[in-house]
Amino acid sequence: MRAQIINFIRKAPMTRKLGHIALAAAAATSLAGTAEAQTVKNIVLVHGAFADGSGWRGVYDQLTARGYKVSIVQNPLTSFEDDVAATRRVLNRQDGPAILVGHSYGGSVITEAGADQKVAGLVYVAAFAPEVGQSTLDQYAEVPPPPNFKPEEQPDGFAYLNGQAFKAGFAADTTDSDAAFLRDSQVPIAMAALKAKVSTAAWKAKPSWYVVATEDGAIDPKLLRSTARRIGAQPIEVPGSHVVFLTQPKAVAEVIERAAQGARAASAR
Repeated sequence: MRAQIINFIRKAPMTRKLGHIALAAAAATSLAGTAEAQTVKNIVLVHGAFADGSGWRGVYDQLTARGYKVSIVQNPLTSFEDDVAATRRVLNRQDGPAILVGHSYGGSVITEAGADQKVAGLVYVAAFAPEVGQSTLDQYAEVPPPPNFKPEEQPDGFAYLNGQAFKAGFAADTTDSDAAFLRDSQVPIAMAALKAKVSTAAWKAKPSWYVVATEDGAIDPKLLRSTARRIGAQPIEVPGSHVVFLTQPKAVAEVIERAAQGARAASAR
């Protein structure tokens, strides 16, 4: 296209050249503006159960250094509806299309909230991705959780992970001190949130990518792989525990960046 414009200008009379140069410049500016508009620069990160958004810090640092605008949802974990609302609240603040990223139970949240028109693509990080009418816990019917993943429901209906099995089941590749801090700073989740059924499955309409944590102790990697296949996501295997986003932030950030570029290309088509 550039060569055709140049050849046309060279063959045109001088009086026409100036006009066509101006038109070509305007077209180039318009195309550049369109390409910029298609670039997905907003990233929204959604954490899962038993944690908060601070675990995304390494991924946040990686992505902001690459020029992305990153927002982190703080799920209250009081109900599925509350967590979806918290995610939508952050999406509403975005100034353009966004990649929506969910870890673990956060995958169920983005499956529901991802239908938002601002969401250009989805990234599941060692996450659940329910079908319509399915809950987070329903997905364990296919492949049960590994033996060291032991949620313990309290009398008020909220659950914590068993302290003795916490590291093996949740954060096996962290240091003992980091695992102890994660264990002792757990954010309990309402069991009702894990039993809530999704009413929409955004992955059916949005391009999706999927990080398989190959040493996950909370969701069997076999279930992670089959989930990626079921939703038609592009799977990327990353060595790491269930908190792979915490221990392998660069690798996870690279998948998110791939999604941002892939969603832009899909939009351009």
